[in-house]
Amino acid sequence: MNELELKYGCNPNQKPSRIFMREGGELPITVLNGRPGYINFLDALNSWQLVQELRSATGLPAATSFKHVSPAGAAVGSPLSDVDRKIYFVEEHEPLSPIACAYIRARGADRLCSYGDWAALSDVCDTATARYLLGEVSDGIIAPGYTDEALEILKSKKKGNYNVVKMNPDYVPAPQEYKDVFGVTFQQGRNHFKISEALLENIVTVNKDLPPQAKTDMIVALITLKYTQSNSVCYVKDGQAIGVGAGQQSRIHCTRLAGNKADTWWLRHHPKVLALQFVEGIRRPDRDNAIDIYLSDECDDLLSEGVWQQTFTVKPEPLTAEEKKGWISTLSGVTCGSDAFFPFGDNVERARKSGVQYIAEPGGSIRDDHVIATADQYGMTMCFTGMRLFHH
Repeated sequence: MNELELKYGCNPNQKPSRIFMREGGELPITVLNGRPGYINFLDALNSWQLVQELRSATGLPAATSFKHVSPAGAAVGSPLSDVDRKIYFVEEHEPLSPIACAYIRARGADRLCSYGDWAALSDVCDTATARYLLGEVSDGIIAPGYTDEALEILKSKKKGNYNVVKMNPDYVPAPQEYKDVFGVTFQQGRNHFKISEALLENIVTVNKDLPPQAKTDMIVALITLKYTQSNSVCYVKDGQAIGVGAGQQSRIHCTRLAGNKADTWWLRHHPKVLALQFVEGIRRPDRDNAIDIYLSDECDDLLSEGVWQQTFTVKPEPLTAEEKKGWISTLSGVTCGSDAFFPFGDNVERARKSGVQYIAEPGGSIRDDHVIATADQYGMTMCFTGMRLFHH
């Protein structure tokens, strides 16, 4: 099959719509269930590239959670701690495979934004991953294969309409890419640049300490940014994106957005959040919404008379601004990646507030000296990669 008709394009009025091979040949995907749409396939093909490259660069199973052609999160398959299981709603003794851990951690970066996501796996989808997805609100998944049991589980999702796509892992795309905008065709060479530890050799700060985990985190950040709508900044800790700031016109806004998401991720680890007692049978998305409100400035509305009883069995004790600030200050060892250079040191200042110790960015600003000096002020380690990673 070299083409597939779609229901419509980005919006219902945009018809006809299809995906097809411009140069002939077979489509590299097989739809095993559901009827994916235009945006679904944009998410699927971009997210597949991300996890495939992450798997190749780290040697670890990788997953991402995509929304509107940018990752809400990405991660490699490190084991989950007991606290991870609690904040990501995994049963204490539920057996988990590395690829299941990768997806749970990818979705856990920003569970609010991952609502209705497109999942991508670098490895075959197994039963553990499918069971976890069954309890999440998600539009579809792409993977190089599925076990029989996993496929049956996924086919039961969304009343049998869950989108399941199998990707040919041996597919090699054409070296040239084309895109039409307003009747004008754009052409460019595919961004086949390989991200590896070789990019991290130009350490420009006084502090040259770059441990193996930080190198892995830099690679996770850079590959995530390669498939994030620009401008973009990504915070990573222990092989897991914990904050992605995508599609902002200003670099500092990307850094703030990603940092705020990283702060929220860390606040979910706070003892008061872990102690929240939810009413029986509450759905995961409702718990996520309640936690988000609990951590926000609207917490007083949630805890007003009668409102909290719809969500909690016991009225939660508020988390004060001082407690939030104190808890966020304990976050450390975070890596920050940027798809283009930091034009001012304010980006470093904001990143530091979210526990950033390591930074990877292309360099090349006329104010590089100021950015480096700011990093040196806080004893950070900064690499200049020399490679911009814009994605549009």
